[in-house]
Amino acid sequence: MGKMHRKFEDIPVWKLSRELCKDIYSAAKSAKFAEDRGLVDQITRAVVSILSNVAEGVERSSTADLINFLFIAKGSSGEVRSQVYVAEDQGYISPDRAAELRAKAENISRQLSAWIQSMQTPDFNPGPRFHKEKSQSELRCEQDRKLLEEKLKKKDEERLRNKSL
Repeated sequence: MGKMHRKFEDIPVWKLSRELCKDIYSAAKSAKFAEDRGLVDQITRAVVSILSNVAEGVERSSTADLINFLFIAKGSSGEVRSQVYVAEDQGYISPDRAAELRAKAENISRQLSAWIQSMQTPDFNPGPRFHKEKSQSELRCEQDRKLLEEKLKKKDEERLRNKSL
């Protein structure tokens, strides 16, 4: 996934995360599952976190931010897989449905890992959108450095003129 996308909605792993989110919400609506409000709250927060962090990372302006948010999304994917085991063990979802949900979450996790790794290679070219913008203090330091260089250059030129006279 080395290609940078303009919109998070275009990203395949975000689309898969959205699909998993729908599946988890659907499963959590079953009568027995819905009664376990703690687990429903935890698993829905975790699954929403996956697609939300992918979106937020893409909307940020630096590769470092994107990678950080993708790691968070990956962690949430693991959390969802773990909570699906709990739902299965409590009899809230069938073993087949649980295996299907875990497989989707694991696929998302693998894709996030591959995307992260692709951005951590030396030959990765993030393009202008993902270059880190300089802070105001960095810009001021650059301006101060240029002014100092100009002053030093003028003094050197002045010294050279005085020596030649």
